[in-house]
Amino acid sequence: MEAAPKPRTPAPARAPETSGTQPKAAALIIGGAACLSMSAVFVKLADVNAGTAAFLRCAIALLALVPMFVYETRRRGGMPAALHRNAILAGVFLGADYVMWTLSILDIGAAVSTVLINVQVIVFPLLARVWDGTRVTRRFLLACPLMLVGIALAGGVVDSGAQTVHPVRGALLGIGAGSAYAVYLYLIRRCGQRSPRHVVTPVCVSTAAATVSSGAISLLTTGLPLAVPAASWGWIVALALLGQVAAWLLISKGGPLLPPNTAAALLLLQPVMAIAFALLILHETPTPTQLGGCALVIAAVWTSNRTPRTKPAARPA
Repeated sequence: MEAAPKPRTPAPARAPETSGTQPKAAALIIGGAACLSMSAVFVKLADVNAGTAAFLRCAIALLALVPMFVYETRRRGGMPAALHRNAILAGVFLGADYVMWTLSILDIGAAVSTVLINVQVIVFPLLARVWDGTRVTRRFLLACPLMLVGIALAGGVVDSGAQTVHPVRGALLGIGAGSAYAVYLYLIRRCGQRSPRHVVTPVCVSTAAATVSSGAISLLTTGLPLAVPAASWGWIVALALLGQVAAWLLISKGGPLLPPNTAAALLLLQPVMAIAFALLILHETPTPTQLGGCALVIAAVWTSNRTPRTKPAARPA
């Protein structure tokens, strides 16, 4: 009798290809940073109260986000309730970030406040390390001081001799804004990781929460005048659609696919691109020191995220 054929051992499953994922995710983050970088230009051209800009930025964005949210829910189902709570909390921190950062500009100037809000490059990976155990690379830790120095130079800290009105309060508000920004990034990233099918939902829910929180905080601080000149509405709508809708959809899509330190570092390109857009649109000429700071930021971001080459394995004799 012929021996029964031996059953085949199934081949081990291959790990999914991820080589092309990180470059695409990085491109999404850079695109989101570019949209965010135009926010300062739009706010300046709109020439409205800071609280009004923060509130309308979120409220008008909902007009575009809600239909997309309904479509995504019908097609992919609802997002888990726990993640809805995360998105709401993220929006509260985002609204606080918008108002605190604007107030810090009034206290210590745009240059220093731009530096302080970018403490997110440290706080965001730290949150992921503490709560999720995500490893932070040594290369990133070594590059952090260079990133912050570059942001300081690009922001014009050296060149600006502006007098600070409330230096201590402004510094605390700037650090608070940067920390709130980092919490928003962390919570939105967590939503994207646990429910990758939903990209619009966490952004829409957090934007609704940011509308409420920024409006409430503005009423208590800067005031909330809504009598906006007709000429300003176009810039406010552009701020909402690009600086809120497009920016956070891109970041929400790309953020969960990258390590927190990589996403935080790439977002540091935002003030660098803001200088470029100010040059092109507002014809504001950067100083040599600012250009040097931009170059330092780009070099530090590239260095912190560069993948070291691995030596090829030796062939067996």
